[in-house]
Amino acid sequence: MSPGHPGRTDFSRTPFLAIWETTRSCALTCAHCRASAILGRDPRELTTAEGKGLLGQAAAMGIPIVILTGGDPLNRPDLSELVRHGKSLGLRMGTIPAATENITPARIQELKDAGLDQVAFSLDAPDAALHDALRGIPGSYEKTLRAVELAHQAGLPVQINTCLASQNFGRLEEMVGLVKELGLVFWEVFFLVPMGRGAQLQSITAEQFEQAFERFHRLNSEVEFVIKLTEAPHYRRFVIMKELAAREPGAEGRIQHILARERGVGGAIGLSPKAVNAGKGFVFIDHLGDICPSGFLPLPAGNIRKDALASVYRDASLFKDLRDARKLKGKCGWCEFAEVCSGSRARAYAVTGDYLASEPFCAYEPPKPA
Repeated sequence: MSPGHPGRTDFSRTPFLAIWETTRSCALTCAHCRASAILGRDPRELTTAEGKGLLGQAAAMGIPIVILTGGDPLNRPDLSELVRHGKSLGLRMGTIPAATENITPARIQELKDAGLDQVAFSLDAPDAALHDALRGIPGSYEKTLRAVELAHQAGLPVQINTCLASQNFGRLEEMVGLVKELGLVFWEVFFLVPMGRGAQLQSITAEQFEQAFERFHRLNSEVEFVIKLTEAPHYRRFVIMKELAAREPGAEGRIQHILARERGVGGAIGLSPKAVNAGKGFVFIDHLGDICPSGFLPLPAGNIRKDALASVYRDASLFKDLRDARKLKGKCGWCEFAEVCSGSRARAYAVTGDYLASEPFCAYEPPKPA
């Protein structure tokens, strides 16, 4: 499969997206950090050569997109070298730097020159007080806005990542207003998974999920940038139910448009037109090389230093379980939307300890079979 044709992907064979946690080193102490990142680099991190080998395996599998994340990936001096290597293999490359002193015009230009397709920065609130409180470092809000400006100056497409939890849910409309002003190509909204430091935060309720879904559904018709909701696969169920209930001509076409949004807006790294979930269209490699279904579902099924990425993704029982909707438990198991949703497997695991349990924050009650 080529990067230009994500719809052809067989998710039992090839992920749509691979994320490599290049390091856990980070100067921030974000309240919702899944990895509980620390400042110092771990000497056991994958080396440059090992990272290039990982990128080669991803390309050989036909994975179209690789994101280099952290921690703060700018704490790796070889970040641009890795981006350049990925581009030489035909991969679309993105990265997610932390808003620290590491973000300089020179580093941003270096990434641009290496061929980086998209850069993402995290912004969790519409003002400095709340954002900095969530990120744990005063000044991070202003550094984020400055980073966005530097990326624009370098001609890099900009993505904003926002973690949505009870602490900032009431500010959602203000966040919408802010991101509309930032010249984005992509807004990715992460719905809190209570793991790592995030276990100390409070998730929004099932009813608030529905309220957020309603707002993002309307926002799709208001903006040109791509909107992706992460760890909220039941948004697909919401959209299907809402559009079908409208019973208007063309509703089915609008459903596909909203679920996919594969429009290549501004050269953005877009969305898969198929449902992506942990281990199903998605693979995560941590800083030590462990191969996991997701960074929010950090259950290693192999390690890149001794196992082939393709073999783990395709054949490990953990990954195969996650791709089999028939194995889902509770109401997810009998829900008519199981194949297009499946609920957040990461949240199910974080809350219940069972990655096949029902999505803990879904308001929909499917008809129970007799």
